[in-house]
Amino acid sequence: MKLIVATCQFPVSADIMRNYRYIAAQMRKAKASKADVVHFPECALSGYAGTDFSSYKNFDWNELNAQMHKLLELARELKLWVVVGSTHQLTGKHKPHNSLYIINDKGKLVDRYDKRFCAGDAKETSGDLAHYTSGDHFSLFSIKGIHCGALICHDYRYPELYREYKKRGVQLMFHSYHAGGVDAKKYKEIQKDILPFAKFNEGATYPAITMPATMRSYAANNYVWISCPNSSARESCWPAFFVRPDGVITGKLRRHQSSVLISTVDTNEKWYDSTIEWRERTIKGTLYSGMLVKDVRSTNRIEL
Repeated sequence: MKLIVATCQFPVSADIMRNYRYIAAQMRKAKASKADVVHFPECALSGYAGTDFSSYKNFDWNELNAQMHKLLELARELKLWVVVGSTHQLTGKHKPHNSLYIINDKGKLVDRYDKRFCAGDAKETSGDLAHYTSGDHFSLFSIKGIHCGALICHDYRYPELYREYKKRGVQLMFHSYHAGGVDAKKYKEIQKDILPFAKFNEGATYPAITMPATMRSYAANNYVWISCPNSSARESCWPAFFVRPDGVITGKLRRHQSSVLISTVDTNEKWYDSTIEWRERTIKGTLYSGMLVKDVRSTNRIEL
């Protein structure tokens, strides 16, 4: 089975209408490139609290709702699946969810993934947790027979999520990021401990080093494709990219430029997979390969 994926980046901002215009233009570009599904960054429509704006106080929820309905209609018009980051309002004084909306090619909302691991302290006064309520569910859906899952940004720090998705048969992960819009002062701060070792690393910030590297390892360890969009707002830590199941990046955009990356998932192609023989058994709890033997020389570990 084949699926054409459009991985998008643009400078996400606090301006909902501006964000929608970027999203709509890239949806049209993706359709013109014969994409089946288009994938956008974390909080692509709403903007990201704590970075693009300070808080949800006086946030224009009516405007967000209006633009979301336009997006649904455009998906129906283009007959295009859409995975788009936004904010999902809850009731009363509850903080909203940081979400990915899963929209099918009929313009229908078929699922919503809510970021499970929002960064921050236990008192929920810093990071994501100062603005968002964490989710508690996986999101599983199929596009043209290919089983898909969704995650958001800081979720990447928890390999258990990828393992669970693999157990549930996922072949393609949509992992949205917002590692952009970093002001110059903060950007220098997150660089200072890394610059002396820049020649040994592919990036000059923690996100630039750890995020792409982790996506490559998760792809290879779980044999899944991964789409990784990011905000291109300056300073963006890295550009959007796509990884195939052997951990090889097959395409990457240019940092700080709005663009669309087109990639093909083909489940009939076979890529290098060093763990295929033992992965399923490992998932079930058998943490070794081959057969064990009963041997005193094996069990005695305190003598040569």
